[in-house]
Amino acid sequence: MNENQAKKLESMIKNKTNTKYIAVTSGKGGVGKSTISANLAYKLSKLGFKVGVFDADIGLANLDLIFGIKVDKNILHALKGEVNIDDVVYEIEQNLYLIPGDSGEEILKYANDNLNLIENFIQESTILDTLDFLIIDTGAGIGPLNQSTLQACEHIIVVTMPDPSAITDAYATIKLNAATKNQIFMIINMCKSQKEALAVFDRMENITKKHIPNLTLKYLGGLENNVAVNKATRNRALIAKVEPLNSVSIGIGDIAALLTHEITDMEHNMLLESKGFKSFFKRMLGYL
Repeated sequence: MNENQAKKLESMIKNKTNTKYIAVTSGKGGVGKSTISANLAYKLSKLGFKVGVFDADIGLANLDLIFGIKVDKNILHALKGEVNIDDVVYEIEQNLYLIPGDSGEEILKYANDNLNLIENFIQESTILDTLDFLIIDTGAGIGPLNQSTLQACEHIIVVTMPDPSAITDAYATIKLNAATKNQIFMIINMCKSQKEALAVFDRMENITKKHIPNLTLKYLGGLENNVAVNKATRNRALIAKVEPLNSVSIGIGDIAALLTHEITDMEHNMLLESKGFKSFFKRMLGYL
């Protein structure tokens, strides 16, 4: 990291304004979205930011396993009023927190039927509105819950891989979200080489420029296929933590640094309103 980058990072940390909400999504499952969400959050925390990860992948919520921690309550328990919101914000380590989701669809019933309860329980939090970043790990595809989450976030990262069906589904996700976003980030995962990753992104960018001229795609990086990633996941560990010198760990670190600069540059050019977790959650449910 050069001196100029380091100064920008330092400035961003010292002059915190609002939490940055970043949705990590994909057109289809199996592209490594959740693994990237967890490791990206870890790398951001190591840059000195206070980071939360919200597991919004309803039906397949599994970030607790990826982080290797045991949780006995999740956000559904808070929605039911059984615990307050901070009881389901788990500190993984310094500057890194997890808000676990629920693996069933009961959460949708509570989200739709208990808006006043939701407002009350979010108001109780003393942690969430102090975050620099909240990474939201969404489900795959273009279902209504995913779309409401993506619309509520300021920033979207689409993860795909060099597979024709994955690329097609990623483009569908990008096209759908172009209605509310003028910029979307991309990560190409599980590629054979950086050359292949760039080729996939270039193809996506050319198609987007032709058919969605109002949208800008931003390339965050490519992550090459690596057996160590699967091994770490099986062992319920973060690749970025247990193998920091692995090429994937280094790549995610580079993505984290680039992402912070891109977001800083974007937000210097727009008027920011105060947006805490309560505001984000209400926006998400409003879109739903």
